[in-house]
Amino acid sequence: MLETGIKGRLTQPVTEENTAAAYGSGTLRVFATPAMIALMEHTALGSVADELEEGTTTVGTMLDVKHTAPSVVGSVITCESELIEVDRRRLVFSVRAYDEAGEIGSGTHERFIVDCDKFFNKANERKTTK
Repeated sequence: MLETGIKGRLTQPVTEENTAAAYGSGTLRVFATPAMIALMEHTALGSVADELEEGTTTVGTMLDVKHTAPSVVGSVITCESELIEVDRRRLVFSVRAYDEAGEIGSGTHERFIVDCDKFFNKANERKTTK
């Protein structure tokens, strides 16, 4: 059962592949904001995965985060999430990322619980209506 307080934690090294220069989101060899956001989403998703009914998952619908400090190649990024609100199918997480020197980003992330088959069917309907 989904209740507030569920926590997640993941780590990821900063490599050439997840720098701003590689993503095209900047020109420097530092951890890319899109990579930080993906890590935050992955952490939140994984934290509740075992609590979901079979055939369902969560999809990200909103992020309100700040990327406040750079991390160079070789640093290790840790991301922590905490489920802070449950409103039927809507889940809100507090997310925070940090490296060995301290916090690099934080904010909130919203996800919705969806039925996998219904979601794909709806997505396919959007494709065929154009």
